[in-house]
Parts: sequence; C-alpha cells; structure tokens
Amino acid sequence: MYIHEKENWTDFYWDNEKIIQALAAVRHLQGRLLGHIEKLGFDLAESSTLESLILDVLDTSKIEGEFLNPELVRSSVARKLGIESADFVKIPRNIDGIVDVLIDATQNFNKELNEERLFGWHNSLFQSGYSGLSKIDVARYRSSGMKVISGALGREKIHFIAPVAEKVPAEMSKFLHWLNKENKLDLVLKAMIAHFWFVTIHPFDDGNGRLARAIMDMLLTKSDGSKIRFYSLSNQIFKEQKRYNEIIEKTQKSDSDITAYLSWFISCFERALLSSEQNLEIILDKATFWDKNKFINLNDRQRFVINYLYDNYEKEVGFLRTSSYAKLLKCSTDTALRDLQDLVSKNILSVEDGGKKTNYILNSPKGIRIPKINSID
Repeated sequence: MYIHEKENWTDFYWDNEKIIQALAAVRHLQGRLLGHIEKLGFDLAESSTLESLILDVLDTSKIEGEFLNPELVRSSVARKLGIESADFVKIPRNIDGIVDVLIDATQNFNKELNEERLFGWHNSLFQSGYSGLSKIDVARYRSSGMKVISGALGREKIHFIAPVAEKVPAEMSKFLHWLNKENKLDLVLKAMIAHFWFVTIHPFDDGNGRLARAIMDMLLTKSDGSKIRFYSLSNQIFKEQKRYNEIIEKTQKSDSDITAYLSWFISCFERALLSSEQNLEIILDKATFWDKNKFINLNDRQRFVINYLYDNYEKEVGFLRTSSYAKLLKCSTDTALRDLQDLVSKNILSVEDGGKKTNYILNSPKGIRIPKINSID
C-alpha cells in the first residue's frame, strides 16, 4: 500500500529526539548566515538574492531533466527583481514562467497560497498548454490517474501511483487549509512536510516537483523572515538527486512516520547552507573587486570573462588561457591574447606558469583562487 491509501495518512509523526538537535543546529546556521549578509548592505544582499534565485531556477528545472540557458535565466531574474543593469533580451516563456513562480513564492512569502494562486503558478509553467508534445490540463487539477515511472518502453519501473483524480480536490483542500493555518510547527519542518504532502497528492498532470519545491522555498523564506535569498536548496537537491528520489519513494511506501524523511531533508538543508557560505564569499569578493576596479577601462569581452569566472566558480571551469578565452568569447586568439595581456598590465590578472601554456588567474581582493582548480582545458 502507498501511504495515501491508509486512513488519516496525513497525520504525520516523527521521533522528536532524533530531529530536534539537528533542527536547532540548522536553524542557528540559518540565522547566522542571514545576519551576516544583512550586515553587508543592500547591494550585496541584492546580489545574493539574484544568484540564489538563478540557482533555484536552473536546478529545480535540472531535477526534472530540463536544462535552461543560464544567461537567459539571469536576464529574466534580474529584470523581474528590478535590477537596472539587467539587459533586455527576449526570454522564452518556459524560463519566464518558472522565474515568475519562484519570485512570487519567495518575494511574497507571507501571501496566502490558495487555489487561484497555485493555478496561476501552474499556468506560468505551461503557458502553451503542452508538456513537451503532450497536451495537459493546465491551471486545474488532473482529470486522470498518475504514475511516476522510469525506464525504457517495455521495461518501465513504477515508483509511485498517486491518489485517483476524484480524490485530488478534497486532498488539496485539506492541504491548503493546513498550509495557510498558523500553528506552532517550526517553519523549516513545515516546509519539508509540505513538499512531501504535495508530491504525494501529485495534483497536476505535470510540474508537481517544481511546484512542491516552490512551496518549500516559500515556507523556508518565511522561516528566514526576509526576502533576501542566500542559499538554494534546489541546488543541493540536484547534487543529491538520487538520494532525494529514494527518500521520497521510500516514505511514500511507508506509514505516516516521516522521521527518516525529515532527518535527510534537514541534513540536506544544512549542506545547502554550508555551501552558501562559500557562495557569499564569492559574491562579496566580486562586489569588492568591481568597486576596487570601477574606474579602470575594460571592454565588454573583458568584463564578460571576469563575471563568468565569478559566476561559474562552483563549476570548476578550468584554466583561463588564451585558447579558452577565445573559445568563450568567440574571438580570434590574437584578440584574446591582447585582452589578457591588457588585463595583466592593469593588475586585473596575474600570470601563472602552466608549462607550455600560460595560465591566468584573477587578482581576487580576498585572495580566492579564481578559477579555483587545476584541470585540463
């Protein structure tokens, strides 16, 4: 039996002794990091929010197998946050849609999530009325059964069968009432329970995972008590996607004891926060770098590469060399060499001995090695 087939299945319970200490530690870390970023001032808080939301958009989509263009995501998020430096470019509807959902969830976290708002989120994800090539019910609950399946045709593996469509309206009514009701439950725990509850109902033809994570982000932002974003739980979930899927599936096939589920999610959240500490250092370093060098004349190619190195710090982009610069900017190696030598003369870059090839590293104000790794180009 699946959990939703049991009577009173949403009467979730857990071993508080196994949860409380880990929850207290993660809440302390959460508060410390928020306090740290609030002291950095408006511009850095804005940069942190921008970068965190970009990660959320990219990685909540990656979890569903959809890989979005990072630069278009950046432009969409920046424009919708009202950041003046954001360039106007034409953004595909699927990108603008998921950006709209996550910005509404995190910037309007105190607003009630009712059916109308939830249907609006779903419509934002599927404005064409299609998921891939399949026409789906949009902005309304599904009208047919739902199975979560993996594997090739003829070798499918059923991971989960959702409640029948006839039960969805009543299940969602109960869920939304609980979600909007003020209670003594810690908001971090409430966020994680809401995520599990929603994906178990699986109320829509598609988009359930993204909407469940948006609801979780909404409650986590409420737990912060601030619109400033400084971590991306979706980014951490994507890194641990196999375990994420396993713990959900295991809990859906169990009873209402969700101790193991909560334990894993709290530890995942802690890893997301610890990762954000490093991200904050990079954001601060980037802001300090541009403040320090604001009067130095740089061309658009040079500015793009410097921002690229900062923005892709986590991706281990490899050595910065004449060849990689030319490839990234789609320019000649002669142009790349002139740009790089100019940056060295202006003390923006330093030259590092790379044997037969010259490596360049950014002169970071805080001494961070950017790019951070030694790897083959």
